Amino acid sequence: MKNNKLLFISQEITPYLAETPLSVLGKQLPVSMQERGFEVRTFMPKYGCINERRNQLHEVIRLSGMNIIINDTDHPLIIKVATLQPSRMQVYFIDSDDYFNSSTGASSPLETVSLPEENHERMLFYVRGVVETVKKLRWEPAVVQCIGWLTALAPLFLKRMMADDPSFTDSKVIYTLRSESFEGALDQSLRELLTASFAHEDIDALGDGPVTAADLHRIAIEYADAIVQGDADVDPELIEKAKATGKPFVAYNPDFEAFSDANNALYRSLLGEETEED
Repeated sequence: MKNNKLLFISQEITPYLAETPLSVLGKQLPVSMQERGFEVRTFMPKYGCINERRNQLHEVIRLSGMNIIINDTDHPLIIKVATLQPSRMQVYFIDSDDYFNSSTGASSPLETVSLPEENHERMLFYVRGVVETVKKLRWEPAVVQCIGWLTALAPLFLKRMMADDPSFTDSKVIYTLRSESFEGALDQSLRELLTASFAHEDIDALGDGPVTAADLHRIAIEYADAIVQGDADVDPELIEKAKATGKPFVAYNPDFEAFSDANNALYRSLLGEETEED
C-alpha cells in the first residue's frame, strides 16, 4: 500500500467510556485495521467523565494551544493522548472546558443526547479540532472514517473546506450510519454558523426546518465517498438514500470478522488496490 494511513473520527471508544455498541465499534474497527497492517490514528471527545489518571491520558503540548473561533468566541483547544492496550494504538482526545468538560459542556455522551440544543457548537468544535490537529501532525490520511452522529459534519468540512489542503486533498471519506440519535433538534443557529464558511447550496441537505439527527446523516451521506451501515437498526430510509447515491456501500454484518473484512475491502477499493487480503 502506497499510503496506508487510516484516520478514525469516533464519537465514543471503550474502555475510555462504558461499553455500548457504538463505543465497542469505535475500538474494534480501528484495532482490527491496525492488525491488518494499516497505520491507524483515532480521535474521540475528551468527555469530563473520563478518568485521566486511570486511562493514562496526557496532554500533547505541541498540539495544544490553538484557539477555534465559533460564533465569534475563541475556544482553547487541548489535545490529549493515550495508548490503547494491548494493541498500542494511539487515541487522541479533543478536550474543551466549554464543550466537554464543565458544567456548561457535556461531561458524558448521555448529555449530548439529552441537551441537543448545545450540540451544534460542540459538533463544530470537535470536527474542526480533529482537522486542525491532523494538520499539525503533518499526517496525511488515505481514508477518513467517521463513526457516530457527532462526526456527521466531518465529510462536509473535508470535502468543501479542506479540499485543497495537502493533509486531506487525496483523502477518501467514509461515513458510518448508526442508529444512535439525540432528542429533539439542534439549535437553529447551526445554519448561520455554517454559512460563515460554506455556500448556501453546500448545506441544502440540512433542509429548512429544525436540524435533526436524520438531517445530519443526510448531509454526511451527500459528501462522503462511501457509506457503511454500522448496525442493524439504521433507519431504512437512510439506507435507501445511501444506496441511491451509487456510492460504495457496505451493509451491516453481525459477524464482526466478516464486517471487518468488508470494511478492509472498501478501503482498498477506494484506494484503487486489490480487495483480497495481502
